[in-house]
Amino acid sequence: MKLSKNKILITGGASGIGFALAERFIKEDNTVIICGRRESVLKEAKEKLPSLITRAVDLSILKGREYLFNWIQKEHGELNVLINNAGIQNWMSVSDADFFQKAEDEIAINVTTPVHLCSLFATMPSISTIINVTSGLAFSPLSKVPVYCGTKAFMRSFTLSLRYLLKQKNIEVIELIPPALNTDLGGKGIHDHAPPVSGFIDTTFEQLKEGKTEITYQFSDAMIKAGPEELKQAFARMNP
Repeated sequence: MKLSKNKILITGGASGIGFALAERFIKEDNTVIICGRRESVLKEAKEKLPSLITRAVDLSILKGREYLFNWIQKEHGELNVLINNAGIQNWMSVSDADFFQKAEDEIAINVTTPVHLCSLFATMPSISTIINVTSGLAFSPLSKVPVYCGTKAFMRSFTLSLRYLLKQKNIEVIELIPPALNTDLGGKGIHDHAPPVSGFIDTTFEQLKEGKTEITYQFSDAMIKAGPEELKQAFARMNP
């Protein structure tokens, strides 16, 4: 994809990886729209990056996704990049009383939302690039976040198919595959030990400039190159 002069929508763009992407894309001379559920977090993001365009919307529900798409078509019809970044991660066990409710919430945001948005935005003549954010855990799961890992494995498979399906429409499909990074995903403090987001963003833009469609970093780079035995060893290390 070209790295400047785009109009980009980033779901879940007010914090974590989404905000870091928004910040870098703005520096690269792009117009960036972010959306999320919490008005207060969107406001904080805009205070840090005044040129951001923000929209509060609940993407976990059908009406929210349709509302976002219709608003983009009406107000930002030249949008050419969709980044499906919004995601939640629940640390839980299948024996927890609220396990299934949390599982449904994760599936709604991590799977249903990006799949639906891909189907909607692929109909826009202006769209040239779709980026789906998956995870290194798509290759070897961490059992403490069982549904999250499953959703990311689904999205990796879906993205591979989507790349093929949209080839005739000349829509480039990119998979962004982060490892664990120092963000609040899963809860504050859980990933404090992880690498900073800044290194991942720098590497992401280097790989985008090279024209890569699978963007990896550290753990995820090792996982995408791993064979069956290496994946078994990685699972054993993460789930002692």
